[in-house]
Amino acid sequence: MSQAITLGAIADFLGGACIGDPALEIRGIAPIDTAQPHEITFAASKQYEFQLADSRAGAVIINQSSSAPRPAHGVVVANAYLAYAQLSKLFETRPVPAARVHPSAVIHPSAQLAAGVSIGPHCVIEADVIIGEDVQLLAGAFIGCRSTLGASVVIFPNVVIYHDVHIGARSRIHANSTIGSDGFGYAPTPHGWQKIHQLGGVRIGSDVEIGANTAIDRGALEPTELADGVIIDNQVHIAHNVKIGKNTAIAGCVGIAGSTQVGANCTMGGFVAINGHLEIADNVHFNGGSIVTKSIAESGHYSSGTLLQDVKTWRRNAVRFGQLDEWIGRLKRIENSLQQDQ
Repeated sequence: MSQAITLGAIADFLGGACIGDPALEIRGIAPIDTAQPHEITFAASKQYEFQLADSRAGAVIINQSSSAPRPAHGVVVANAYLAYAQLSKLFETRPVPAARVHPSAVIHPSAQLAAGVSIGPHCVIEADVIIGEDVQLLAGAFIGCRSTLGASVVIFPNVVIYHDVHIGARSRIHANSTIGSDGFGYAPTPHGWQKIHQLGGVRIGSDVEIGANTAIDRGALEPTELADGVIIDNQVHIAHNVKIGKNTAIAGCVGIAGSTQVGANCTMGGFVAINGHLEIADNVHFNGGSIVTKSIAESGHYSSGTLLQDVKTWRRNAVRFGQLDEWIGRLKRIENSLQQDQ
């Protein structure tokens, strides 16, 4: 059980109005239907407000605009979901490693480590690396030559960061991700493929979060770039020379091909696939499973793909889809014939 925080302290932290006893002790956050008297919950929409009467939660975070009856104990805020997100920081359960260098770590003499860093077991830090204050490298992390990590960066276990990768302050990279591996660049020859050595690096801004098992390729000649505030889910692939704008959010299993530029404040649902050398405007939102084959110049919501169907129906329709070009040709001939008759 977490250390207790009083309801009054929570209200002060969130900048909200306290309802009920400010000395009430809260020891965690929980959903409305499972919360216990020592926990706080939140009602982010009317759908959840209807469940408040049956909740056992000790306190509730509720929207100022809500018309639901006020709880006996709680905090009134402008945005309950945002307040929940902010409050989650106080109840974080991840152990924070002590500021130290584990004896099994291998660190090149030319590497620069600022104050307060934590280097876990079996980490490797190569030549001319610069690591900022309060950085955490968990077990097995690898940092390649000339890479830099800004203050308070967290690198989770077994992350591989190649040479010439630059990561801004407070960014977090989760386990088993690879940053700066070679882009998929080859020139065809009569005898096979000639590798194009990838000479660019990767530049990641501040406050970026990258999920587990994600791969971000280095650029061919110039860096692959992720701007400040980008968030990326697990198992995403970003190819060489891609540029992603500020605060864009990318869900799991997305693939972005080389040299595509994505604007700021975009969102991509799971399994979105984006072709290479495209330009995506700011504030573009792709539904999950969309296949993007052309540039998008206007903001808005976009989707592609077919509806889910039973296999028998899908097979028939798949055949018909392949016949569309032939049918359109027939239709045009019929239209031309009718126009001539008229």
